[in-house]
Amino acid sequence: MTSLSVIVPLFNEEESLPELLSQLYGAMQETELHRLFPEPFTFEIIMVDDGSTDNSCRVIERLIPSKPELRLISFQRNFGKTAALSAGFMAAAGECVCTLDADLQDDPFAIKELIKKLHEGYDLVSGWKQERKDPLSKTLPSKLFNTVTRLFTGITLHDFNCGLKVYRRAVTRRLELHGQMHRYIPVLAEWDGFKVTELPVRHRARQFGETKYGSSRFFSGLFDFLSVLFITRYLRRPMHFFGMAGLISMLLGFSISLYITLDKILLNKPVSNRPILFLGILLLILGVQLFSTGLLGEMLSSSSTKERLFAVRESVNLTTAQAKKFGSTD
Repeated sequence: MTSLSVIVPLFNEEESLPELLSQLYGAMQETELHRLFPEPFTFEIIMVDDGSTDNSCRVIERLIPSKPELRLISFQRNFGKTAALSAGFMAAAGECVCTLDADLQDDPFAIKELIKKLHEGYDLVSGWKQERKDPLSKTLPSKLFNTVTRLFTGITLHDFNCGLKVYRRAVTRRLELHGQMHRYIPVLAEWDGFKVTELPVRHRARQFGETKYGSSRFFSGLFDFLSVLFITRYLRRPMHFFGMAGLISMLLGFSISLYITLDKILLNKPVSNRPILFLGILLLILGVQLFSTGLLGEMLSSSSTKERLFAVRESVNLTTAQAKKFGSTD
């Protein structure tokens, strides 16, 4: 079995690749890293080209004949970092999986420290860029993103979106990513019951090119955040979300209707020409609709497959057929 799979998603990084691969191979030769795995230590480096329009692919292809551990997956077009990571996870054969960015801002020699932390009993260790070497246009939105994610998910990480992470293979096999959900991998992993932590890592200034992230990432990040929040909290109990909203709406609508009724009975005030009457009716209708949506969601949830209801860490003394049913990770 391969000891370690290193996944590097990339897009137009031809200038960075020679130095990145040189540093990666240097990090893979460290004796301290080898001691963290049973002998013999083996590794693979999976480069996932996300539809680059420069010579990134050719740079890697020229190196493959002399570096048998090097793999290349090349997309037809740019699908995004989430798709690149998903492809890398599918191809990875290592007992441990590491991801890092291709822009040389992540330090490959920090991999061994993250794996040490992983061996303390964790399933995912995320890097924490305490001292970021980025402009304010990146650091300020990142701080806001991390603060909001921490507040709404209850996961006390400082840096959810650091590209440098190490995983046990069980985590990467379990993750189902779409959209731009790579930002929320720690959230999805912890929701599945895996132990998640972080470790400070060195962050370096970009040497070549410019950042590939535009302003559109803020909108996609917001929508993906709402999706992740709903998935992690209400996917298997939609009535808790829609039912609560429906209950609040109906109570408000009922209170308004009761107020107007008492006004009519006690004070003989007119009803038909009061705008608040229509607000009360609207809230009552909305409440019923939200309740109905919650009930439909519960019916769909209960009738769907139970495959994602739980994650099994290991199974003992089961037959192969039994273990497959539970998605055993041993």
